[in-house]
Amino acid sequence: MTPRASAPRMSRVEQLTVDELAVRVGVPGSTIRMYQTKGVLHPPKRQGRQAFYDETHIERLTLVQRLQARGFSLPAIAELVKAREQGASVAAVLGVGDTEGPDDWVRVRVRDISRLVPMGDVRPAVLRRAIQLGLVRWRRGWPHTRRWALEAGNRLALLAVPAEDVLDKFANLRAGTDAIAADFVEVFERRLWPQLADKSDQDDQLDRIRALLVELTYTAETVVVGTLRESIREAAEEFARRHGLLPGGDFHPGWAEEPLPIAERLMDNENEIPDEPAIRRFLDQGDDS
Repeated sequence: MTPRASAPRMSRVEQLTVDELAVRVGVPGSTIRMYQTKGVLHPPKRQGRQAFYDETHIERLTLVQRLQARGFSLPAIAELVKAREQGASVAAVLGVGDTEGPDDWVRVRVRDISRLVPMGDVRPAVLRRAIQLGLVRWRRGWPHTRRWALEAGNRLALLAVPAEDVLDKFANLRAGTDAIAADFVEVFERRLWPQLADKSDQDDQLDRIRALLVELTYTAETVVVGTLRESIREAAEEFARRHGLLPGGDFHPGWAEEPLPIAERLMDNENEIPDEPAIRRFLDQGDDS
C-alpha cells in the first residue's frame, strides 16, 4: 500500500526586526518608527523586549510608498488606513459612499415586508434572492436595505407589481448600472488619475480625488437620469403605438396649423442628421448670425 503523501506544512510567519524590515522595504528604521507614530503603520508584535514585524507590515509599507508616490500626505494615508481597518468602504472615505439620505441603510422590519409583499406571499426564497442581489443586506439577524430601495418597493407594492418581477428587473438594472459605472471609472482612470500623479502643487491628493469623484458622480447621475427619461419617453411612445392609443395618420387636430413655440416643435419625431459641412457652417457662423 502506497503511503499517503503528507500535507504540505504551513510556512512559519516570518519575523523581522526593525532593521531587517528597513532593509526589506528600503526605508530607514527611523522612518518606520515615524510611520507608527503617524498612524500609518500598525505596531509590531512583542516578545519580551523584542519587537518583530511580519509580512503585513511589508504590505502596509509598500502601500504607503505607493500612495506617497501619488502625492498622498501621511495624514491622508492614515485616514484611509484607519477607515479601512474600521470597515468603511473606499467610496465612503472618498465622499461618495453611505451618507444620510436616500443612500443610507435602514433596518427592514416585518411590517415593512408586509407592506411590500402580502404576508401570505412572503417566502424566504424571495428575501434570500434580494440578499444575493445586494438589494438587501443581513446584519446581526436583521435585513437592511437602502432607504431609496425601501421607498421604491413601497410604491411598486401599491401598484401590485409581484416581488419576482421587481427582483428580475433589479438584476437587469444592476447589470446595466455596473456597466455604466465601469465606463465612468475607466474615464477617471485614463484621463484624471494620471493628472493626480503630478505633484507640482502641494494640494493633498485625497482631497483632490474626493472632489473629482464627487463631481464625476454627480455628472454621471445627471447623464443617466436624463438619458433614462428620454428612453422612457420613447418607450412610452412605442407602447402607445403598439396598443393603438395614438390617433391615425389621417387625424388632423384644429391646432395643427397654429404656430408652436420652439419647445413644442422640437417634440416631433423628426431628427435631421446634418453632414459635417453643415455642422462646420453652424460652428463658423457664430451665435450672432
